[in-house]
Amino acid sequence: MSQNEHMKIGLIVGVEYDWPEAFMTAVNNSATNITAEFVKLGGTKMAEPVEYVVIVDRMSHKIPYYRAYVKHAAMQGVTVINNPFLWDVDSKFLGTAVINQLGLKSPRTVVLPNKQVECETSPDTFRNLQYPMDWEAIIEYVGVPAIFKDIHSGGRQFAARVHNVDELIQRYDESGSRTTILQQIIDSHDHLHAFVIGQEAVMILRYSQASGAYLPGILSKEEGWGQQLAESARLITRRYQYDVNMVEFVVKGTEVYVIAGSNPAPDVDRQLMTAEQFDWCVRQMVEMVIGHSQRPSPPQTPFTSPPID
Repeated sequence: MSQNEHMKIGLIVGVEYDWPEAFMTAVNNSATNITAEFVKLGGTKMAEPVEYVVIVDRMSHKIPYYRAYVKHAAMQGVTVINNPFLWDVDSKFLGTAVINQLGLKSPRTVVLPNKQVECETSPDTFRNLQYPMDWEAIIEYVGVPAIFKDIHSGGRQFAARVHNVDELIQRYDESGSRTTILQQIIDSHDHLHAFVIGQEAVMILRYSQASGAYLPGILSKEEGWGQQLAESARLITRRYQYDVNMVEFVVKGTEVYVIAGSNPAPDVDRQLMTAEQFDWCVRQMVEMVIGHSQRPSPPQTPFTSPPID
């Protein structure tokens, strides 16, 4: 595609309004040959051309049809943010392996067998599963209180604190077909979120659990834990190869723990953030996406062409 040819950026979003409107306005006023709009989908034919050079995907982790579409787009050479093939394999339990492999600290975590599975089964289906489960040993390893939550990365749609074996079993019985983890709670009043855009730009915010919003200001990379947190957030994000990510930290005494290594679609809105924080996210996203539009990106698909004899 020629540099002078008109190019389009597509957005796939859900129940969010502040960020998409601000992003599209900034792109459409950017004095480039690039415009941004919502992707409109109503059934996709095989080999159907995709008209976008970049798609910013904020919703396919919840809508399976959207995930099928963005993979289809990636196969045509469209840059999808974030890469749907990488996002598919991400999980909070995988995140603990990534964090520990990088030499960082994570809370003690156990992944649990599914209470139910969405397929036909027989007793032989579970020949590899030890039963009954040793709930006491699981609680002893993780410690209490602990957080029982869905394994999927990003957000906390299904999460609860447990304080003993009985509460854990009760929550487990309510989990249905979800895959879940039990994770150690690190007692800390210093809860920090690092937004990473383009694997380089980092904004570190203090999160107030009491208000459910970010405290004013941006943690300087030169003060306190700023430099260490910024370097760790970049390291984790580059390992995931995400263009947009949010890493969650807590600090206890002199120890820094990564309690969530990935959130590929972090919340960005004016109720959650100050104007300064919100504008930083919009500005960095616009710069990164326009850059992807103007420069060819490496293929995102897991498939490579076979060698030609």
